[in-house]
Amino acid sequence: MSEERSAETQAGGAPEGDARVLPLLPIRDIVVFPNMVAPLFIGRPKSIRALEQAVSRGRELVLAAQRSAEKDEPGVDDIYPVGTLGQVIQLMRLPDQNVKVLIEGKSRARILRFTQEKPCFACEIELFGKENAPDGPKVDVLLRGIHAAFENYAKLNKKVSSEVQENVARIQQASRLSDAVATHLNVKLEDRQRLLEMADPVERLEEVYALLQADIEVLEVDKRIRGRVKNQLEKSQKEYYLNEQMRAIQKELGERDEFKNEISELDEQLEAKQMPDEARERCAKEIKKLKMMSPMSAEATVVRNYIDWMLALPWLSNKEQNKDIAGAERILNEDHFGLDKPKQRILEFLAVQTLVETMKGPILCLVGPPGVGKTSLGRSIARATDRDFVRISLGGVRDEAEIRGHRRTYIGALPGKILQGLKRAGSGNPIFLLDEVDKMSMDFRGDPSSALLEVLDPEQNHTFNDHYLDIDYDLSSVMFVCTANVLQEIPRPLQDRMEIIQLPGYIESEKLQIAREHLVRKQLEANGLKASPVEFSDAGLLELIRYHTRESGVRGLEREIASICRKVAREVVEKTKRESQIRITPAQVKKLLGIRRYRHGEIEEEDRVGLCTGLAYTDAGGELLQTEVAVVPGKGKLVVTGRLGEVMQESANAALSYVRSRAKQLGLVPDFYSKVDIHIHVPEGATPKDGPSAGITIATAAASALTRVPIRANVAMTGEITLRGRVLPIGGLKEKLIAAHRSGIDTVVIPRRNEKDLKEIPSHLKRGLNLLPVDHMDEVFGAALALEDVSGFLQEGDHVVEAIFDVSAVRPEEIGVTHPAGMN
Repeated sequence: MSEERSAETQAGGAPEGDARVLPLLPIRDIVVFPNMVAPLFIGRPKSIRALEQAVSRGRELVLAAQRSAEKDEPGVDDIYPVGTLGQVIQLMRLPDQNVKVLIEGKSRARILRFTQEKPCFACEIELFGKENAPDGPKVDVLLRGIHAAFENYAKLNKKVSSEVQENVARIQQASRLSDAVATHLNVKLEDRQRLLEMADPVERLEEVYALLQADIEVLEVDKRIRGRVKNQLEKSQKEYYLNEQMRAIQKELGERDEFKNEISELDEQLEAKQMPDEARERCAKEIKKLKMMSPMSAEATVVRNYIDWMLALPWLSNKEQNKDIAGAERILNEDHFGLDKPKQRILEFLAVQTLVETMKGPILCLVGPPGVGKTSLGRSIARATDRDFVRISLGGVRDEAEIRGHRRTYIGALPGKILQGLKRAGSGNPIFLLDEVDKMSMDFRGDPSSALLEVLDPEQNHTFNDHYLDIDYDLSSVMFVCTANVLQEIPRPLQDRMEIIQLPGYIESEKLQIAREHLVRKQLEANGLKASPVEFSDAGLLELIRYHTRESGVRGLEREIASICRKVAREVVEKTKRESQIRITPAQVKKLLGIRRYRHGEIEEEDRVGLCTGLAYTDAGGELLQTEVAVVPGKGKLVVTGRLGEVMQESANAALSYVRSRAKQLGLVPDFYSKVDIHIHVPEGATPKDGPSAGITIATAAASALTRVPIRANVAMTGEITLRGRVLPIGGLKEKLIAAHRSGIDTVVIPRRNEKDLKEIPSHLKRGLNLLPVDHMDEVFGAALALEDVSGFLQEGDHVVEAIFDVSAVRPEEIGVTHPAGMN
């Protein structure tokens, strides 16, 4: 074993010294370096005997660190092979039989072998040879670096005294400096032992410098953390001190502990609240958690808000609803004129509710132009069923959390609009109006329409899960009513979950009735004229409807009535005789509102070439769509203007292709299209237009412009055209017929496949119109084109027409046009 140790010593590069046998003292959690004075407390019997032998033999012994400090009886393999030769300076026996000893390290020593293990360890050692004092630039740099770093280290580490700092600053020897600094480093035992085993002073300096820099970084981080913690503790201690003072004052005044009182109130509310077992358990758990918290902590506020929401929601508090069908029908008729289909659906729901104890709430979607009474119908439904009413607007909502709420981890988190509305209602079965459901949008935060899929599905909404509550809530008793202007803007999966009810625009007679029964009375009261002798004549109301509004609803009409009421109110206040009767006649309307804004019943005074009246369906209801076609010299170019959409432009191309295919029957030369440019224009160019229903209108206007045959001014039309001339069905027929009736059109050409829709058209509206169902464009030409004398076709100087029109080839009978008198 001695030979192996000697080989290791030679391999380690340490100079060999004289071998000596000395007692060994195993020490725990400490490494004693040369020139280091260490106080030790000795309590193990073996270690005390080693000290006694050392004192009796010249006070020298070997100090070696244990590999594991947990072992009270270390073996030979549990002791590091390199230690320190030490000298006992002072020994003191303590009353508890332990020994306090002061030992100074002399030099490094390598254990060659153990000579005995009992009654104490003894070993043969070999001292490291005398170290040469290294020099050179590298050593100088290391010495200066360690001195500067240790000075900084001493400032950060309060355990290093100023005396120690001064002693280290005076050391200029590399070996002594490395050992002195290593003594004060806060490093692991393994790192200290590695420094002790290093024989080369320069290598030891480098390692000490690296460990010193690492320890400085740790101390700097620790200093920053302690500074922050200190500030927080000072703030917390200040708050605690002030709170304790407040409590002491309240106690002296005899006031109760508010926080405990609040907890007691929450327990009482939970006991009295009707809620499902799962919700009750969750709420009780949160109250228990709140009791363990400080009332001033941020987490306590979050928990308290959650409990307040849980206790405020109407879990099982359903309101008794009205089951009197006759009374409900009377209320619906009082509030709204017309709207028969939605009224019937509400009465059907009440009838079923009377027969069935538990029923899933219906989900209706009222679709129609603005101002027809969709939102007010929701309020009327609530009044008729004697339920609470809640309305939330979804216009512009683009965050899914608006519906489902935010999770409690977010600051300021709240439940979604659904649960907020139920809290406002105070009952679990209100009428819940989701207004403008077609105007939701989506962005990176999610799609709110997808979140509504669960809310509006009767098969799922009994387990609606809001992110804030994180617990199922039953929405099956809620009656949801949605409103929208454009059905196509609602996602198809959402449409599939709702019962769609179309609300068409009002015709003139309905507007008159609504104004007479509802709007006038409402505005007289709003403007302080209820007690004044103010009367609106039917003729005056018709003047407003025809010449000052053009809409599907009655919102604009109500504004005009309000404007007149304000002007009359001013006259009433300024006049001395307030008892005089004020009657609103057409003349008064003109005087108060000024010139007329619109024309009514004033269609084109005469039949014109290339001008055809079409019918369109917009967000605001039905509208007339004037279509103009002009033929100019050119090279076969087609120009389309008026902000027409892609579908409408395709319809224009299809219509022109059909006209070209009928060139022979229309009396046009076969290559007429190569000699002219055709310009199709739809006025009101700032308004976007799209859809296929203007196909027959464009074809008729093009045929008229090319043949110079006028189109009857009293005819309007709607229908999609194919390349073979077939007329396909369209949508929005009722709204389009209302627009035609409103504008004084008496003849309307419609697709024959739309005849089935005429059943839903009011009879008085059909009586005022001559409806012509058609299957083919030839029938449209027969109804719309009016041939004049042949001299009317060829005007003097009209070279374009002369170039493309073959008078002798005209066959009016083939296109269904009555042969005009005087035509050869």
